Amino acid sequence: MIKSMTGFASLTHEDERATVGVTIRAVNHRFLDLQLRVPQSLAGLESRVRGLLQKRLSRGRVELAISMQLRTTAVPAVELNAEFANALSAALEVARERGLISGTLTPGDLLRLPQAITIRDRPAEADPALEAQLAVSVEAAVEQALADLDAMRVREGGHLRADLDARRQTLAALIEQLAVAADQGRGAVELRLQERIREIGLELPVDQAMIAQEIVRAAARSDISEEVTRFRAHLAHWGALQDGDEPCGRKLDFLLQEMNREVNTIGAKADGLHVSELIINAKAELEKMREQVQNVE
Repeated sequence: MIKSMTGFASLTHEDERATVGVTIRAVNHRFLDLQLRVPQSLAGLESRVRGLLQKRLSRGRVELAISMQLRTTAVPAVELNAEFANALSAALEVARERGLISGTLTPGDLLRLPQAITIRDRPAEADPALEAQLAVSVEAAVEQALADLDAMRVREGGHLRADLDARRQTLAALIEQLAVAADQGRGAVELRLQERIREIGLELPVDQAMIAQEIVRAAARSDISEEVTRFRAHLAHWGALQDGDEPCGRKLDFLLQEMNREVNTIGAKADGLHVSELIINAKAELEKMREQVQNVE
C-alpha cells in the first residue's frame, strides 16, 4: 500500500481527570526515527507510547509531544524563612530602642517581604489508581492522534499513487516501443551485414555457412528480449506491491534500481532508430519515480 511518510496530527483529549494534548509530526526518513517529548510525570509511559508508534509506523522521522494538565487543585505549601524573620525582628528591635519606629511586626508586613514567606505547590501524593487512569487517557489520545496522522498519510499516498501509476504506464509504453525499435534495428543490422557479405563475395570466396553463423551471433548480441521480459515483470510486481497491505516504499525503491539496470542494458545492446531517445525518456521517468518513492512509507 502506498502511504506518504509526511503528515501532521494534533488533538486534545479531555475527561474528568485531566486534559491531555498530543501533537505528531512526520517527515521523510530512510528508517523509523522516533523523537518523543513526554512530561516528567508521564516518564513511565514513554516505552508504551513508543510501542504504539512502532506498531503503526514503519518509516519516517516522527516527533511526538504530549502535554497534560490535571484538573485536581494543588494545595499550596507556605514556608517561613525563620532565619530571615529572626534577623528582621532583631533589626526592628534595635530601631525601636533608638526611637526610630514604634509598634510590632504584623503578618501583613511579612507578606510584603518576598524573602520572609515562600509559597509553593505541595507535591501531590502518589495515587496508583489515578496514575492508571491517566495512562489510559494518554494512550487513548495517542491512538487517536495516530489514526488522524494515518488518515492524512493515506490521503497524500493516494496522490502519490496517481502520479506513480501514470508514470508506470508511460514506462510500459516506452518499453514496448523499445522492443519494437530494437527488433527493427536488429533486422536492419542483419540486412546491412548480408549486403556487405554479398559485396565481398563478388571479389573473394567466402564460407556462406560461417558467415550465416556470424550474422546470427551479431544479431543475438543486440537481442533485448530477456531485458524486456524482466522489465515487464518488474512493472507487474510494482502493481502487486502497491495493492498489498504492507508498507512498500523500500521495495519500490529496489524495483526502480532494477528497472534502471535493465534500461541501461537495453541502451547498451539495442540498435535502431529512436532507441537513444526512448532510453533517455525512460531514464527520465525512472528518476521522477525515484524522487516520488522517497516520500512513500
